[in-house]
Amino acid sequence: MNVIPAEVITPAVLIDVDVLDRNIERMASSMHGRGLGLRPHVKTHKTLEIARKQLSAGAVGITVATIGEAEVFAADGVKDIFIAYPLWVEAPHAERLRALLASCRLAVGVDSAESATAMGRQLGADAANVEVLIEVDSGHHRSGVLPDEVVAVADAAAAAGLSVQGVFTFPGHSYKPGMPTGAASNENEALGLAATAMTSAGFEVTTISGGSTPTALIDGETVATELRPGVYVFGDAQQLELERCTWDDIALTVAATVVSRHEAAGGNVRRVVVDAGSKILGSDRPDWATGYGRLPEYPEAKVSALSEHHATVVWPDSSELPALGTRLRLIPNHVCLTMNLVDEVTVVRSGAVVEQWAVAARGRNN
Repeated sequence: MNVIPAEVITPAVLIDVDVLDRNIERMASSMHGRGLGLRPHVKTHKTLEIARKQLSAGAVGITVATIGEAEVFAADGVKDIFIAYPLWVEAPHAERLRALLASCRLAVGVDSAESATAMGRQLGADAANVEVLIEVDSGHHRSGVLPDEVVAVADAAAAAGLSVQGVFTFPGHSYKPGMPTGAASNENEALGLAATAMTSAGFEVTTISGGSTPTALIDGETVATELRPGVYVFGDAQQLELERCTWDDIALTVAATVVSRHEAAGGNVRRVVVDAGSKILGSDRPDWATGYGRLPEYPEAKVSALSEHHATVVWPDSSELPALGTRLRLIPNHVCLTMNLVDEVTVVRSGAVVEQWAVAARGRNN
């Protein structure tokens, strides 16, 4: 998709539906071939149409980050939802979880005896209908307990009346150069130790859940029963630089217009400025990234700085500096942020607009 349709007003998020469909099918086929359940994390796209495509391709259910996201997708008919987050449940949350139980199978994450006890107390008689997975720290060092600590949390969850089903982890340290393969190994080891500990303690472990986009397509044996990648549907500049996708796998770009241009002079670099800043690209930039985004038609160009409504693009000497008014496509660093910054996206095929999709779960952060 090299053409920005004339009717698109920049800045705007474009989704190439052919690339999207290909990405969805590739991941689904890989998981099926390995005998793994695919439970994609829909916080990436927050869009009902894409979730429907993933489920039609064979996903066993979806993953969300918040109760609010779960509510949006359950209302659209999704019947199997995992809130992959260590919830702290108070009375208002419990009421919302009860409402979800009326329409879907619901699993939630916990990573402490205290949170499990509080959840059970708030849910009361409904606790037995909520499936619980204990979060394991497999090396990302965010939330999650160590593998030898899962039994204590599982015991507390069972004592609180919750239905303990297994363990999950997020190998987030895979989001660094050279780390995906090692992170996948760390994930497998941690999940294996945790599941063995729970089985030895008398728990029936039915679900072992892992996965991230950088690790999901890495070949090899795994103890996991399901994986939860999210970004794979779109790709982004981080995945490009991690070599976990190619330029041809990028389904989402931001259309932008050149509003300022400058040849190198007076100590300044050769650059253009476009009308897509942090309020649509997002401002995420890991310390290893080469910039705040990339341009698919100009691989050597780098988004060097962002303001709210400006993106500065350092332009390579090998290409002519674009004229004012030129329309360019940018690839965000972290596509999940971009989708939470817009109300709708423009769906294109072969350079023509085919649909507009609402970002239905945008802003559902609690």
